[in-house]
Amino acid sequence: MTDKHVGIPDEAVLSKIYILRGQKVMLDRDLAELYGVETKALKQAVRRNITRFPEDFMFEMTREELENWRSQFVTSKEDRQGLRYMPFCFTEHGVLMLSSILNSERAIQVNIHIMRVYTRIRELFLAHKDVFIRVEQVEKQMIKQDQKIELLFSYLNKFLDKEDSPREQIGFKVKR
Repeated sequence: MTDKHVGIPDEAVLSKIYILRGQKVMLDRDLAELYGVETKALKQAVRRNITRFPEDFMFEMTREELENWRSQFVTSKEDRQGLRYMPFCFTEHGVLMLSSILNSERAIQVNIHIMRVYTRIRELFLAHKDVFIRVEQVEKQMIKQDQKIELLFSYLNKFLDKEDSPREQIGFKVKR
C-alpha cells in the first residue's frame, strides 16, 4: 500500500506543521486526527513509551506558547482551538517515533506520507537556500537602517527641544 491510499493531501499535512521554539512541529491533536485515533489515546501511548521521546523529539507546549499560538488564529475564547490541555509538540523525529508505538496500518501509511512532506520541505529549502540567505541579509540591512533612522530622529528631537527654549543673544553687547 502506498501513501496515496491514505487520501491525505500534502496541503493538509503542511497546514498542520507549525514553527515553535525554532523547530517544525506537529501537535498531538492534528496527528491524532491524521492517524484516525483520539488525542487522548495518542497521548496515553506516548506516556507509556515516554523514554522514546526525548526533548528533541517531543515537548509539551507551555501556557505562554499556547496563548501565543492561539493568538495567531482568529478564534473565540470558547473555541480555544479545541485545546483544553497543553498539547504535545512532535518534531520530525518525534513523528517518526510515533510509528513505532501506534502500530496500525493507517498510522504507518500516514507516517510515511508525513515523512515525505518533511523531505519535500527540506528539498525546497535546499533548492532555494540562496534566496533565504539573501532575504536574511536584507532583513539585517533593514534593521541597521531602522537603527540609523531612530538615531536621526533622536537628534532631530534634541534639536527641536532646543528650539523651544529661549536662546542667548550673540554679538556685540553694550553694557548699561
